[in-house]
Amino acid sequence: MKLELPAHRREVFRMVIPIRWGDMDAMGHVNNTVYFRYLETVRIEWMRSIGCEPDPRGEGPVIVNAFCNFHRQLEYPGEVLAVMSVSDPGRSSFESWCTLSRTDDPDTVYASGGATTVWVDFPNQKSAPLPERMRRHLQD
Repeated sequence: MKLELPAHRREVFRMVIPIRWGDMDAMGHVNNTVYFRYLETVRIEWMRSIGCEPDPRGEGPVIVNAFCNFHRQLEYPGEVLAVMSVSDPGRSSFESWCTLSRTDDPDTVYASGGATTVWVDFPNQKSAPLPERMRRHLQD
């Protein structure tokens, strides 16, 4: 399955993640829970790369909704090509999207997922405006 990026989404990050032997389940393919770990890894690495890492004593991102659609089975050995895009920045939230392909089959999407992220003031346990350093990377 090949997915086209809708016009309102903007690609912001790519990375390669090795498929580990331990990622497989008894059926011989990557366990469904590991796909969520791949999606999380891409989001965190992107945020780290733009200087927007969470500060547990200050502010940072919280995922309030996450999903993953499984199109084909990933299997060991191999590497996952994760491509992340963002859309819909609001006062304190944005949407992230990700496709997972294999580096040896980059035109086939094996899974697609995303998350709604809310920027949070951790000590006060409430949403906070997206910092300017984050907003710059969310807008066209």
